Amino acid sequence: MANPNLEINAAEFERLVRDWIVKQGGELTSMEVKHDVKVEAYDSTYQIDVLAKLQAFAGAEFTVLIECKKYRNAVERELIQVLHDKVRSVCAHKGMLFSTTGFQSGAIKYATAHGIALVSIIDGGATYETRSAYPVAVKPPTWLNLPKFALWHVGENGAGNITMKSLGRADTELNEMFGD
Repeated sequence: MANPNLEINAAEFERLVRDWIVKQGGELTSMEVKHDVKVEAYDSTYQIDVLAKLQAFAGAEFTVLIECKKYRNAVERELIQVLHDKVRSVCAHKGMLFSTTGFQSGAIKYATAHGIALVSIIDGGATYETRSAYPVAVKPPTWLNLPKFALWHVGENGAGNITMKSLGRADTELNEMFGD
């Protein structure tokens, strides 16, 4: 499913992730989501692709650091370790890493063990399947109105198997709402 040639540039990718996070807000008391933020920590200043600050449960505040990786190869364990260190350094509550090329098994295992959420973003057309006796790439009909992108949570279950759960569509209509 991973595609290193997904037609999205880095800034669009980061804004798409920010917009998707905003859209997921649900029943929060407040939510502030920023793109390309410098965060001060006791040991350094970190650049964060997307920073989400949430308030829920009668005033409890949560900070989520979100990194977006558009690479040629699957994300390696070391990048998850770096994000985990950033989360600890800035005293954030959660780390998330979004990728256009998927994750190596060691990265998934480390992320699962340390509570880092992994999300793979794919071309929305890849969600279209047909049954055929011949393995021919069939383009989905336009009337299906497939999303431009689809998001998948990637994890590991108790038996050590990789799991994927659809997080839905990611269209770009939110960009107009936020002026990006």
